Formats: sequence, C-alpha cells, structure tokens
Amino acid sequence: MTAVPVVAHVRHGSPIARAVSEAAAPRAAAIHLFEVDEQPHVLTVDGSRIFGVDAGSYAALERAIASGDDAVDRELARLGISGTPGVAPFVDDTPPAPPPVRALSLAVAQKCNLGCTYCYAREGSFGGEPAVMSLDVARAAVNALLVDVAPGERVNLAFLGGEPLTNRAVLRAATECAAELAAARGVAATFSITTNGTLVTPDDGAFFERYGFAVTVSIDGIGEVHDFQRPFKNGRGSYARILAAIAPLLATQRRMQVSARVTVTPQNLALRDALDALIALGFHSVGFSPMLASPTGAGELGAPDLEMMLAEMIGCGRAYESAVRARRRYPFANMVNAMRELGRGTHRPYPCGAGAGYLGVSAAGELSACHRFVGDPAGALGSLSKGVDADRRAAWLSERHVHRQEPCRSCWARYLCGGGCHHEVIHRGRPACDYIRGWLHYCLGAYVRLTDAEAFDG
Repeated sequence: MTAVPVVAHVRHGSPIARAVSEAAAPRAAAIHLFEVDEQPHVLTVDGSRIFGVDAGSYAALERAIASGDDAVDRELARLGISGTPGVAPFVDDTPPAPPPVRALSLAVAQKCNLGCTYCYAREGSFGGEPAVMSLDVARAAVNALLVDVAPGERVNLAFLGGEPLTNRAVLRAATECAAELAAARGVAATFSITTNGTLVTPDDGAFFERYGFAVTVSIDGIGEVHDFQRPFKNGRGSYARILAAIAPLLATQRRMQVSARVTVTPQNLALRDALDALIALGFHSVGFSPMLASPTGAGELGAPDLEMMLAEMIGCGRAYESAVRARRRYPFANMVNAMRELGRGTHRPYPCGAGAGYLGVSAAGELSACHRFVGDPAGALGSLSKGVDADRRAAWLSERHVHRQEPCRSCWARYLCGGGCHHEVIHRGRPACDYIRGWLHYCLGAYVRLTDAEAFDG
C-alpha cells in the first residue's frame, strides 16, 4: 500500500502556526502575556487565572519579564493579581498522597485484528504473545475497584486492548458484575470502551446503550486516508467495515455516547476536512491526538508536522468559535475540553490520573500506571494478586510531578499541560512543547473572545 499524500496547504508549513508558536514561547515562569483584539491580557500560572489589564500594566509586566522572575513576582503583587503574602500556591512541590483508585482500564484482549504500524500496543499484543483476560481476572479487577468505595462515590471501568471486542464475553460479564456491585453499594458506575469499530454489532450497541457506555471509535480520517493508517493485518482497508458496523450505534445513541478519536500522523494532517466529515456522520464528539511515540517510530510527528498540525487545529478552533457564536453545536472535543478547563481555572501537577486514581490492568492481572504501560516495566505498579505496590506508586507520583520535570518547571503552560503524557515523555521526550504551548495560546484567546461575546451557555 502506498503512502497517501497530505494536502498541499499543510505540506509547506504555516506562517500562522509559526507566529502563534513564537508568541507562545516561554518567557516567564509565573505569567503568560497575550493580546486579544489588541486588548492586553495576562495568564497567571498560579491558579490558571486570566486577567484583562490596561496598557500600562501590560508594559510594566513586559519590563518585569526582562528583569527576571523576582521582578515579575513583585509586579504581580503590586497589581494585586498574584503573590498574596501568606497564601500558599495552588500547586506546590509536595506530591499528593496516593489517592484511592476509582478508575481501572482492563486490557481484556491483548490482541487485535488490525495491523496499525504506529500502535503503542504493537498491533495489540504489547510486544508479547497475544492474550485474553479470563473472567476470574476481570472479576478480581472489579472487586478491587469497588472494595473500599463509599456510597455516593463514582467509579469508572474502561475496556481497551488490543481490540476489546475480541473478548466480548468477558467484557460483558465484567460490566454486569460491576454494575450489580455498584448498585448494591450505592455507587455510580460508568463504563467506557475504546474500539477499532470493525467488530461492533447492533447487539453490542444495545448493550452499550443499556449501561450508558462512552464508546470511542479509533478512526483516522475518511476513506483511503484511514485505510492507509488502520488496515487489517492482510493489508485491506477497514474504513468501510467500520462505517457499516457503527451506523446502528450512531443512530441509536442516547445514554451511550459514540465519539471518534483520530490519531494524527504525517499522513493525515487535513484535520478540518476529517472533523467536518466525522461530525456529519453523527459522532457525539471528534478529537485529535498527535502520534508522538510509537514502538518503531512509524507515524511519529516531527517539528514540521507539528507546526502543520497546529495550523489545522487552529482552523478547526476557528470553526468552533463561529459555531458557538451562532449557538450551533460543533463537537470538536479538543476545543470543548480546553474551554471547560480554562473556565474552571484548571491547575494540576500531572497530565492525567495515571498512577494516581487510575490504573491499567493487563490480561494477566498486572497493574500499571495506565493502559499504555501494559507490559512495560517503566509503569509497573503491582498486580491484582499482590495489590498495588505502594512504594512504587508513591515514587511514581514524586518522580512524575511537573516540578520534577525539565524544561517544565520554567514553562508558563506547566499546570495546564501537566508535563505531557507520561508514556510519551518516558519513551520519546518532549518533541511537542511548541505545539502544546501554541495550541494553549490560541485557546486562551478563543476563551476570552467567546467570554466577551457571552457565547458560552450558563
């Protein structure tokens, strides 16, 4: 199968993306300055708070940046927007105590019927022999998830692989077991699955609807673009099979929500085209994730690719802004999530709950920091039979804290980014910092524009 060429307008890079990346470059650890329609604004990193400031204050902060971090802190205190004496920062150097585990992902099938060369799971087997989870292991995982949960709490059980529907019987039995135990204990249980979509049946859709599953379908574009990246092991494309299989789910989703996740490589950078086409198919939301670390290096994005991706993401974001202003739903997941996070003032020392409130479970019952670390010693955290390795988990939370990461400690985006996906950072480093900062810089501007226009509901 030959490579599918990307469209010409992304092949040569983007002056817009380059300008955004330059504007987003880290200049001070405590703040990020940006303008929206020529109006000056500042993001204070402590607490992720956004302030509109006058031209004089903006100029004073610019001068303070040139003089160093201490000068910035003094100027923020003078302006009264940060640095209150005696008030602790929102994020400090102390790793949190390991929280109770309230989410597990079960690798119910460490095998797959597709042959995606970039897959972190090495075509589903995680580099070992293909394996499936037994019902005993699945039940042990469910019991471990619910053992110390109090009434009124929430838990999540996720199914991944490989392709989890190659072990449909255990997936369903584990779901039913978790739902029954949760109901008996007054606990809310939610369920999710990430699937390649080729094996989904209408009966699966009915099951997912009954239990309110969040269904994520991995689909990397439209037609031959997807087929190039996600073929069956015999080389044949999977796109037509997926569309036929998931059509009943898209038509009947109510409690169930069916979303599309697009892994972005150098071969499928026409993101706006893919976004609009997938939304038109009826997906509840559509999100993009850059391929930054694959076992063989296949499909990984380099700096020029990430610049192209940023340009495309901004194009998608502008479409989202237009839709929100017009009160039209436009389920671009990356943008929806960014607006929600900025609205909340999200500030965190980690990118996600991996190794904290969320763990992965291998087919054999081994525990890892997340689903991506199945079979990987770098993220090993115990087993169902022996329990969580408390010392290793505490060490993980200490070592992975964003204050222990470089160059994160001096980056204004550190509490929005959290330091980047642990698996990607451990195995490839941080090739996407300019992209991440550029995307967040754009999102800050979009958030201010939409807030000023009173475009957000509520």
